[in-house]
Amino acid sequence: MNEKKTETMKNLPVSERPYEKAMEQGVEVLSDAELLAVILRTGTKDISARALAEKILTLGDPPGLPGLLHHTLPDYKAVRGIGNVKAIQLAAVGELSRRIWKAVRSGRELVFDHPAVIADYFMEEMRHMEQEHVKILVLNTKNVLIRDVEISKGTVNASLATPRELFIEALRYRGSSVILLHNHPSGDAAPSWEDCLFTKRVEEAGKLIGIPLLDHIIIGDTSYVSLKERGIL
Repeated sequence: MNEKKTETMKNLPVSERPYEKAMEQGVEVLSDAELLAVILRTGTKDISARALAEKILTLGDPPGLPGLLHHTLPDYKAVRGIGNVKAIQLAAVGELSRRIWKAVRSGRELVFDHPAVIADYFMEEMRHMEQEHVKILVLNTKNVLIRDVEISKGTVNASLATPRELFIEALRYRGSSVILLHNHPSGDAAPSWEDCLFTKRVEEAGKLIGIPLLDHIIIGDTSYVSLKERGIL
């Protein structure tokens, strides 16, 4: 009876082992799975690091490398062969990628003077979130971003922000104006009645304080809605 041979790095030809391949040809020649295998370092007794990486890249929605920006620790730990250490390694890759992306983009002044510019900047960060996240974008007199602050994280159907929380942050960073931003986990960016009501409440609070609400942008899956463009503001 033939026993099934499991794939381990030792079973692979030297030319197909990610470490050796990188040493000889450079990391740029590695596939996505091979790069991830280098980070994982080891597999299990039944599966190689490369095969484990391939499983990770087919995990959930979105699959492939973009998924590393959105998968959670429980998502990773649900994969056989991934424990706490490997799950944290993978989550750290996603977080580093987000920080690198933001650092590169924030190397220049971010002028948020059009809804499309704002949506483009936050789309990949927010479009796959499974809960509603509410952010306030604090701007100076030239509409340059001073700070973006997450105010609340709610359920799929409702977030927990209040106008008071929003303007505390605006005052803290000495903003001249603010923009509201939140995502719809459903992927449909169309504003709900509650979205419109909350926008009006924030708009009125801003008028009293002297910090105007310029827009409220809702992020969907590759789509967005500007409540200013809709005439709600």
